Amino acid sequence: MKLKRIGRGGKRGTTSGAGTKGQKGRAGASVRPGFRGGDNRIWQLFPKQRGASKKPGNAKPHRKHRFFTFRQARAASVNLDMFNQFADGTTVTPVMLAEKGLVHGAQVKVLSDGELKKKLIFDGFVFSSQARQKAERAGATIR
Repeated sequence: MKLKRIGRGGKRGTTSGAGTKGQKGRAGASVRPGFRGGDNRIWQLFPKQRGASKKPGNAKPHRKHRFFTFRQARAASVNLDMFNQFADGTTVTPVMLAEKGLVHGAQVKVLSDGELKKKLIFDGFVFSSQARQKAERAGATIR
């Protein structure tokens, strides 16, 4: 009569320390690191960085996304009352503001917060509709 082969691989009796039943009690059993019984892996539960170049395991974007830019360039925003530091009749440009260290970037949008008390000449700015009205009421010229 042949002996029944139970739990081979140790001196621990029938189950050889593998416990009873379940996935880890079977022959050849191993569970991948990060496997949570069919549930999402822990790193899949957290929010990802958006954008084609930020896909997991991807060093460079797919050729389909090669013209994709992750962050769009935004115009620097400046309020009307900031221009009161200039003298009357001065021509103000975004380059002047950049030289003074007030803004960074080429495009500057003027927003309507505050009051303009000087008659200035604005050249090369983008204005919100309310800022344009306020500036024209104060006697400013917009080019």
